[in-house]
Amino acid sequence: MNWAKTEERVIPKKMSPNNGTLLEHIARYELSKKFSTGRVLDIACGVGYGSKILASSQKVREVLGVDLCPETIEYARNHYNNPKVSYRIGDTLDETLPEKLGTFDCVVSLETMEHVEDEAQYLANMYRLTEPGGLIIISTPFGRGRDKPCNDPYHVHQLTEEEFEGTMKDYFGSENVTLYRQLDETIELPLPDKKYYLGIGVAIKSPK
Repeated sequence: MNWAKTEERVIPKKMSPNNGTLLEHIARYELSKKFSTGRVLDIACGVGYGSKILASSQKVREVLGVDLCPETIEYARNHYNNPKVSYRIGDTLDETLPEKLGTFDCVVSLETMEHVEDEAQYLANMYRLTEPGGLIIISTPFGRGRDKPCNDPYHVHQLTEEEFEGTMKDYFGSENVTLYRQLDETIELPLPDKKYYLGIGVAIKSPK
C-alpha cells in the first residue's frame, strides 16, 4: 500500500493502541454498532477496522465496506477480513450506487461529509441506500462553516455545529433525528455551555 496517500487514514496496525485519534474513531464505531442491525453499509470505510467492529454485533447479519481507494480496499480485505464482512470499491457520490449495492438496514458514514463537494448528492445517496424504517448514522467534525476556508487540506469544508444540526433535521425531519456530540472518547447528548468538536447524527428513514 502506498502510505503516502493515506495521511488522513486511521490505520490501527500502524498506530499505538493508545493513540487518541484512534480511540476517538473506535468510540464512534462502537456507538454505531449499538444501533446497527441486519444488513449494514460502512460507506467510506477506510482500511476496514470499523467494518469489523460493526460485524461483531450479534444483531448484524452482514456488513459491506465501501471505499473509493482500491489500495485501501485491498488492505481491508487482507487485514480486516471477517465471515460477515465484504469490501468493494465505490464512490459515495455515485448516483447509481443504490442500484449497485441495494438497500441496508443501517448506513454508517463516519467522517465523510466534510470530504464531499456535492453535499446534496451525498445525502440523497445515504437516504436511498437505507431501507424505510432503517437508520442513517453520519458524523463530521465542526469548523468555520459551509463554503469557508478549512485548515485541513483533505476537507472541502467543516460545518458549524448549527449547520450540521440544521442539515440533519432539514433533510431527515426533526422528529427522526437524534444528535450526539463527541469530546475525546466521550459521546453524549449535548450539554449546555459545553464545547464539542464533532457531531454524530442518528436518523431514522421514515417508513413508506
